[in-house]
Amino acid sequence: MSVQEFAPAKLNLTLHVTGQREDGYHLLDSLVVFARVGDSVTLVEGGLSLSVSGPFAQGLSGDDNLCLRAARLAGAEAAISLTKNLPVASGIGGGSADAAAVLRGLARMGHELPPEPERLGADLPVCLASQPARMRGTGEILQPVPDLPDLRMVLVNPRIEVPTPAVFRALEQKNNPAMPDLPGQFDLEGLLDYLHACRNDLQDPAINLFPVIGTVLRALQDEGAMLARMSGSGATCFGIFPDATSAGMAAYRIGAAYENWWITSTGLAPQSPPI
Repeated sequence: MSVQEFAPAKLNLTLHVTGQREDGYHLLDSLVVFARVGDSVTLVEGGLSLSVSGPFAQGLSGDDNLCLRAARLAGAEAAISLTKNLPVASGIGGGSADAAAVLRGLARMGHELPPEPERLGADLPVCLASQPARMRGTGEILQPVPDLPDLRMVLVNPRIEVPTPAVFRALEQKNNPAMPDLPGQFDLEGLLDYLHACRNDLQDPAINLFPVIGTVLRALQDEGAMLARMSGSGATCFGIFPDATSAGMAAYRIGAAYENWWITSTGLAPQSPPI
């Protein structure tokens, strides 16, 4: 038996750090969505193995890869083929999305989902569902959100790997206000107003460590993004544009100016049915 799963890029439209537990884990409050771009995972019944291909495959086939850890957590064995299209350590949940895709695929093959998938990382539960949600706690509390407009976005990564622990260490204030209450419905204008009232608390610490993130945000703003913000702990940033044409032109112009950056124009992924 063989199954294939899409692993969409995760975007933190907001990311409020609201505290830190005694065990060191940070408490989060985040509005999470998923993009139409992502990695791809194929599973074939058999012994546990991993092969990686794609533009960002280099260095990802080690024994500690999250895909292998996910299969072990599920107590399952399969030959895993990962096509890595997303930048690594980039704030868009690539590793977590891949591991979640493995768990979804294994579930389709008859294996039970493991309890407490957040043991593989804070993004695992939300990536497992791969649909818009308000994510709280250490990632284990998920709340459905009102239907969102199909955002037209440009994603930009300056091809640097950002270590998440270093960014959290650089965050001086760990007890920050939570997100405002979500309204009952969103149109594009209302969503933008809501997002402008929110933050990514990791953005400034990440810029202090990697100033090129600030350059990315300015490039998106200069191209007319209605909102430009870093996702997760970086370095990927997103810009929200009025329509697909303006997003596509912005991606083209930024790409012409910064040829080494990873840049894509995209929308929100279709919502997937529950597992």
